[in-house]
Amino acid sequence: MTTDANADAANWPRELRLAPDKSALTITFDDGKSFTLSAEYLRVESPSAEVQGHAPHEKVTVPGKRRVKITELHPVGSYAIRPMFDDGHSTGIYAWPVLRAMGEEEEARFGAYLEALTEKGLSRD
Repeated sequence: MTTDANADAANWPRELRLAPDKSALTITFDDGKSFTLSAEYLRVESPSAEVQGHAPHEKVTVPGKRRVKITELHPVGSYAIRPMFDDGHSTGIYAWPVLRAMGEEEEARFGAYLEALTEKGLSRD
């Protein structure tokens, strides 16, 4: 089995910075890529089973999170963080590659979330 050391390095964070108002998390990776992810986006796309389910058809569309805040960030070993949100959600473990993918795919993922809200008659508020 081989691994791509450059891909692993690209997924290693250099800096995590929580916005002063706790509405966003900026993550900068060793290769210089940086993403600012809103608390809403992190919450509604949480990698937790509570949101993602155990199969793609089980994914939950989480409404009403436009104003959610990140209250705390907890390290999970040296490979992830576990944010605590002010709505009580705290079960998502965001590994570095997950955060990288969320940053790179934010436009498509958040667009799909907005479409799902509309289809289900739900709101961000």
